[in-house]
Amino acid sequence: MLKKSLHLTALLAAAFLSLSLPAAAQQAADDEDEIEKEWKEVAAQLPEAPKAENLVSFYDSGTQSFAIDVKSLTIAADGTIRYTLVSVSRGGAKNISYEAIRCESFQKKLYAFGRPDGSWSRSRRNEWSAISNLAANKQHSTLAVDYFCEGNTVAGRAPAIVERIRKNQTVLKQY
Repeated sequence: MLKKSLHLTALLAAAFLSLSLPAAAQQAADDEDEIEKEWKEVAAQLPEAPKAENLVSFYDSGTQSFAIDVKSLTIAADGTIRYTLVSVSRGGAKNISYEAIRCESFQKKLYAFGRPDGSWSRSRRNEWSAISNLAANKQHSTLAVDYFCEGNTVAGRAPAIVERIRKNQTVLKQY
């Protein structure tokens, strides 16, 4: 009788495993689909060259001042915030770049450099990098923390972000 009971238990266990393996395989497939559905970057469309009347200052490092072209600020379908950044050194040297910030991962990406004739030169570096809060590159941290992001999400639509920058009203000062 004990032998029959053990045999029956083994058969039931085998039947259970045969039924649960397809479920486990389906779960693994679902997990793979979720991984594949992870964030995918949308190709960047370069904006027009910035115009002085559209520049709004947001940060001064002491050696450089930084502004964004508010007409270029967009939130792409992939959730990144894209904008033209203009930096001017105390000596008058001007740098223009088209960039993006991704709140979800607290990263930045450089798409292109602005040329004096208004055209763009695409960046050779096609990678996202962590945003630093160090003084040398604090402009990105200032944009992300003060104006663009609420935690790891975008802090509103583009017009609201532009308005915050114009009024120097950070995300935290709103509440």
